[in-house]
Amino acid sequence: MRDFFSLERWLPGLAALLHYQRAWLMPDVRAGLSVAAVALPVAIAYAELTGVGAIVGLYSCILPMMVYALFGTSRQLIVGPDAATCAVIAAVVTPLAAGDATRHWQLVMTMTAMTGFWCLIASRFKLGVFADFLSRPILMGLLNGVAITIMVGQLSKILGFTFDERYLIERVLSGSNYLAQTHLPTLAMSLFTLLVLLLSRRYRPGWPSSMVAMVLTAALVWIFGLDRFEIATLGAIGSGLPAFQVPEFPPGLLRELVLPALNLAMVSFVSMMLTARSFAAKNGYEIDADNEFRALGMANLASAVSQGFAISGADSRTAVNDANGGKSQLVSIIAAVIIGFIAFYLTAPLQFIPTAALGVVLVMASFSLLDLKGLWGLKDSDRAAFWLALVTFVSVLAMGVIPGITLAVLLGLFQFLRNVMRPTDQLLGMDGDGVVRTLGDNEQAKAIPGILVYRFNSPLTYFNAPYFKRRVLALLVQDPHSPKCLVVDAVACFTHQDISVMSMVGELHRELRRRGIHMVMAGRHGQLSHWFRQAGIRVGDEGIILCPDMYQALRMTRCYREPLFKDEAPEPQAMAPGESEQEASGAIA
Repeated sequence: MRDFFSLERWLPGLAALLHYQRAWLMPDVRAGLSVAAVALPVAIAYAELTGVGAIVGLYSCILPMMVYALFGTSRQLIVGPDAATCAVIAAVVTPLAAGDATRHWQLVMTMTAMTGFWCLIASRFKLGVFADFLSRPILMGLLNGVAITIMVGQLSKILGFTFDERYLIERVLSGSNYLAQTHLPTLAMSLFTLLVLLLSRRYRPGWPSSMVAMVLTAALVWIFGLDRFEIATLGAIGSGLPAFQVPEFPPGLLRELVLPALNLAMVSFVSMMLTARSFAAKNGYEIDADNEFRALGMANLASAVSQGFAISGADSRTAVNDANGGKSQLVSIIAAVIIGFIAFYLTAPLQFIPTAALGVVLVMASFSLLDLKGLWGLKDSDRAAFWLALVTFVSVLAMGVIPGITLAVLLGLFQFLRNVMRPTDQLLGMDGDGVVRTLGDNEQAKAIPGILVYRFNSPLTYFNAPYFKRRVLALLVQDPHSPKCLVVDAVACFTHQDISVMSMVGELHRELRRRGIHMVMAGRHGQLSHWFRQAGIRVGDEGIILCPDMYQALRMTRCYREPLFKDEAPEPQAMAPGESEQEASGAIA
């Protein structure tokens, strides 16, 4: 039993496969074939985007898909090359490689390994909560910016020229000069590829349209010898197992990869979790964020070992898996075996694939990341979220992918800190039935004369304690009834012991005593009693009054207030027998 528990903890995918049901086999085989058909052309296209050979894209699928099948907790998620991930790698590695193809490949593998190590470290410290760190508006702005960056970058392959500029803005400003360099045969091949993709999706939506386009364009080049018109193709591609490489570049370059790899790990994980959670919810099961972090790390290390590049959750291939009825992680293994067979034995036909066709496939794939309508729609529903998404979007376009991602991570951090440092707060009152409610949300609730009831909607810590004190003193001054008692909802804000918070509470208590105001804490009676005594703060009649819940606190302080209603309100409702402090606090509307 202990061995099984350990297996389920460290290899949840393998543990699930040990309980495999025979009825799942045919749906999994069908889904595996479909995933392989979609993943193969996309992997080749993303290898071009990353700046490495087409075979590297296949290496980046085989072993990582098998490893995730063993370590992952999602039954539907398919990992593999991802547009945003590849764009990040290319943006970091290209200037460092300085045109050296071998160094470029080695830097890609090194950055992939670093990304994997960052993911394993995050899993070790249970940082799966970072799945919620980049808010949806930030991720929306980031992915829209990455999508446009990719589409503009692929215009060189589609039109048959080479960009001299590195950044998007410069490329757009020089667009008229590049359009004059358009290579007409390459443009014709691009238009043919686009036509095939659109017709396939329109009339055969169940077919892998990217695979159909690759096969037809490669057949045209081979049969009619279109390479004589200077239409660029992939050229000769090696096959078999990748040869092991020891990185040969100055160790100082490693420093240039550390922070970009951390950013890549963060963005890859958040993007993967969005996909994994949506399909898990659809199919009625839960996934473990910390295990997913470890699975992503192991898959990236497997990709680096097999000479590949960084991978993430692939939403399009996951959707194909789900649409074809995939039931388990066996789908990833089947798809990996098919891609591996092609990489080892059938690479010869790949040499005829036009790079223009790959560019069109990448542009079409980038449309799945593009959601400008959704970004603009935030303006009416949530203006703060709209500006957050817009700043991220413009930053990616203006500064590049890596600075844009860095800014997105910082914006997520600043957003969190702002919410914690300056949280919302409420004053509480009572209605005619003796139920405590938030003032302003209910017209029947009225403030209790002589008593200020306060809720601070954030855990108190050293950087928001001074703000808490200022808010309390300001509200006491503004209250027209000159309160004689302050009641604080302690359940909402006293979540952990902090010496700075205890010091602030002591200062606030002394200030309130000087003004003749009693200080009462409602909830967390045992914890606060222990913490206050450790900090040397008096409790009881001569100090801060501690009560087990809000209703008990109001009953204790009723001698300080005037009648609330004409016929006097009923006594505040007491806790039910056996009710916890949290349940009592939750009864407050």
